[in-house]
Amino acid sequence: MRPLSLLLFVLTSFGFPARVAAQVKALRFGSVITGQGQVISNAVVLVNADRIMQVGSEKAIAIPAGAETIDLRAYTAIPGLIDAHTHLSFYWDKAPGSTPWGQLGSLSAPVTVFLAQENARKALETGVTTVRDLGSFDNMDLALRELINRGAMLGPRMLVAGNGLHVTSSPYKVGAIPDAGQCDGVADVQRVARQQLAAGVDWIKMYGSTGSDKDVTGFQTFSYEEMKAAVDVAHQAGKRIAIHSYGPDGARAAVRAGTNTVEHAIDMDDATLKAMAKQGIIYVPTVDHNRYYVAHKDEYGYDAQTVEGLNQYLGKNVETLKRAIKAKVKIAMGSDAVFTGFGENTRELEWFVQAGMSPEQALQTATTTGAEMLGLEKELGAIAPGYLADIVAVKGDPLQDIQVVIQQVKWVMKAGQVGVDKTKRADTP
Repeated sequence: MRPLSLLLFVLTSFGFPARVAAQVKALRFGSVITGQGQVISNAVVLVNADRIMQVGSEKAIAIPAGAETIDLRAYTAIPGLIDAHTHLSFYWDKAPGSTPWGQLGSLSAPVTVFLAQENARKALETGVTTVRDLGSFDNMDLALRELINRGAMLGPRMLVAGNGLHVTSSPYKVGAIPDAGQCDGVADVQRVARQQLAAGVDWIKMYGSTGSDKDVTGFQTFSYEEMKAAVDVAHQAGKRIAIHSYGPDGARAAVRAGTNTVEHAIDMDDATLKAMAKQGIIYVPTVDHNRYYVAHKDEYGYDAQTVEGLNQYLGKNVETLKRAIKAKVKIAMGSDAVFTGFGENTRELEWFVQAGMSPEQALQTATTTGAEMLGLEKELGAIAPGYLADIVAVKGDPLQDIQVVIQQVKWVMKAGQVGVDKTKRADTP
């Protein structure tokens, strides 16, 4: 069967009439890294609506008459990237005298959601077409997800976690409204987790230890029994759970409880890493977010002691990452982007290479492993027939230099729609 006839056959088999061929986009690339172990030179990708229909060399694929052809032969195509850990609703307007954490929560939810579209746009510009957003409040992440899905806001598709579950950490105040994520004890954990599911979250997020921005302590908070209760609620509902732990104790309990991912953790022992590898539990180390805090210390008002603590944690994070790589633990790229961190989403990949991964392995953390983490390995993470048309054009060869992915994103398509196009600008070295 000739290529054009095959395309028409595929289109009609999926319920599309033959005339739809005229609506096909034909993307021409210098090369395509498929995400499935192939690199195709002088490649053509045929896209219909939000799906990839065909991928192959220009000699093997006939471009249908009337198709919109987009010439990207100066670039390499990679699958759309997945950021496994973000907080898109954490927006800071840089008002004089304010700090990011100090301003958080002071603006109304509708105003914050509107302003946070800047975060979403900046994430997309890095080639990130999908994020797992791990924690918000006032249903702002759910609102962002729906606005992006409707096409009313430009940004990556979002899988959201609503309010993260956390233990009581403040004294009783008469008349205070309880925090929607606060819970203590197995029954309370079950109730709050079910409330989050009822709100429409895609994931459950649980804070299994202390630790956040300048607080690099990692004291376990929830017990194993409480973690197991949250895991069971999530899994019984067909959902997944991410457990935050800055330290090894919370991570150990989370792995024993059967979490799907462990966020941040340092100093995990060999037995924990071995169990993660055996059970397929994914590690999201978020190394770069502490580098980010140090680089932006003036914005946050951090003193020298805080910076020293962040740097010490970062060092331990890298060492734990190296050990996790050697133990063959699955690792996903997560930026933990907040506030002005959007636009720096992919800098985590540089740490992965420094820790011992090849550029190709690092790229896989943000594509195939990210898709597996989400349970969307047949939809995302590859440039292949039937997959969503999430495609990023970069200048250079990312299999030789990971900085190509970090610094040289020129064009981004999400679900068949072009969201970023910098190809008309003069290329910079």
